[in-house]
Amino acid sequence: MAELSGCTVRTLHHYDELGLVRAERGDNNYRRYGPAAVDRLQQVLLYREAEVPLADIKRLLDDPAFDAREALSGHLRDLRSRRERIDKLIASVESTLAGIEGGAPMSDTQKFEAFKKDLIDQNEEKYGEEVRERWGEDAADASNAKMAGMTEDQWGRTQELQRQISEELLAGMEAGDPAGEHAQRAADLHRQWLCAFWKDGTYSKQAHAGLAEMYVADERFKAHYEAIAPGAAEFLRDAVKAYCA
Repeated sequence: MAELSGCTVRTLHHYDELGLVRAERGDNNYRRYGPAAVDRLQQVLLYREAEVPLADIKRLLDDPAFDAREALSGHLRDLRSRRERIDKLIASVESTLAGIEGGAPMSDTQKFEAFKKDLIDQNEEKYGEEVRERWGEDAADASNAKMAGMTEDQWGRTQELQRQISEELLAGMEAGDPAGEHAQRAADLHRQWLCAFWKDGTYSKQAHAGLAEMYVADERFKAHYEAIAPGAAEFLRDAVKAYCA
């Protein structure tokens, strides 16, 4: 089983002890793995490749509703997406090396296009499914298209907006009033930043306020604002709520 899977014997023993991939015991007390165990180990290794914790993998595989076909289809989509992203990164590095070694140098435009594509692919891999479920295919595709079509100056503007949001947010927190001048300036800058990525004409105060609520509820987004200052996510939510009232 170790030779077949590439796992170490120690890893197989660990999986057995966890009840993740159980081995049968022969009369000589040796571990024996049947076809079902081989299939289960394959699933475990695929999930591990996706960096899913072992405890979560066991819970998934032990769920009576677990659908191996659907799971494998999902793995295949993820792998193809990762392969496409890696192929583009390889092409970008090869072009950069060619320029260093005396070939045609990569233009700034080529470097920027590769960066945008990589960022879009990363966002799709991390958040794509969730975004499409929450806001729909059209909104997700339109947002990707806006990012892909950005010029370097437009992208630079979004980065400047983020800097200004942080600056005004800190000033607003120091003043202690979510409805105050600095806080409302931060909320308006945040609106401008959203509109740079959202499909034209789709901004609404309701959507803005709902997203700000998600910044507090979702730990991934909350961490981004907490890095600015403790309590920043909640303060931005309150500022946006006042802005959208």
